Amino acid sequence: MAGPVLPDRLVPGLRVVFCGTAPGLVSASRGHYYAGPGNRFWSLLYEAGFVPEPLTPGDDDRVAEYGIGLTDLVKTMAQSHDKGLPYDAEGLEAKVTVHRPAWIAFTSKEAGKAAARYLGERPPGLGVQNWTFAGARVVVLPSPSGRNQGRASYDGRASRLEWWAEAARLIG
Repeated sequence: MAGPVLPDRLVPGLRVVFCGTAPGLVSASRGHYYAGPGNRFWSLLYEAGFVPEPLTPGDDDRVAEYGIGLTDLVKTMAQSHDKGLPYDAEGLEAKVTVHRPAWIAFTSKEAGKAAARYLGERPPGLGVQNWTFAGARVVVLPSPSGRNQGRASYDGRASRLEWWAEAARLIG
């Protein structure tokens, strides 16, 4: 089996682990999480209040300083869409079991759906879920991808930031 496209940024006892589907092609080529030109992950992290200062993809090795971890459901390939990805929810479950974060935040409905399917749960909407993943509370956030902008509504909210800010308040 090939090694990970991007290394996990996980340590024990994190406040939250952000989990995407798979690294995008630009992220893989640059060697950093959420590095695509239209991806708003890093700005949403700051604007929502998860971190006290603006960060960039080059800071992904520092996120543990803020109680944050990063991983993906697919570690062995990069792809800039979610079609046909070989999700490894079992592998994610093992990581969450070992590192024991308080929360896991899926950074798209697709990632949340893959986790829910693995657990036998119904497909989730955005927001806090009534189920846990390996003991961590679960929140599903709208994707920060540039492909997911300009919509009229994000499950009844005007912007992605509203969901991200609510999650930041809950997670602390």
